[in-house]
Amino acid sequence: MQSYRLTALSAVVLGFTLATGAGTAAVADGDLEISFNDHCRECHSFIKDDNRVGPSLYGVVGRKAGTEPGFNYTESLKDSGVTWDPATLDKWITDPGSVVPGNGMSPPFSGIQDPAIRKRIIAFLETLAPKTNGGPKGPPSAPSKDGKSTVK
Repeated sequence: MQSYRLTALSAVVLGFTLATGAGTAAVADGDLEISFNDHCRECHSFIKDDNRVGPSLYGVVGRKAGTEPGFNYTESLKDSGVTWDPATLDKWITDPGSVVPGNGMSPPFSGIQDPAIRKRIIAFLETLAPKTNGGPKGPPSAPSKDGKSTVK
């Protein structure tokens, strides 16, 4: 009978935790890449030199806007004078058009209003900075010819 009470109590605690959202932030913060993938990956890569619909975001923190080699930026973005720091990225992810009108990203991207999601995306982007840009480490690069992932 005691085992049943513990199981029932555990189920109640788990249900309360899930219903109130308690504990979910810690789990979500543990995997920042999921937030990036859910909101950015459709158009952007985090692998160096892998430009897609949008430019690669490898090393974006600390980079001047409109300067990723090999990407065709709008003139307004190239001439913006913006440098991507966390505060500017937060504004950009909220509403790109308010930071640089005519930027080519909005529309179709209308922004992310949830500050917790923006914070996780920016934290992930900060991990992608090259070592010379103050980042903790580089991300995995594209697999080499032998199929093994390398870090540049």
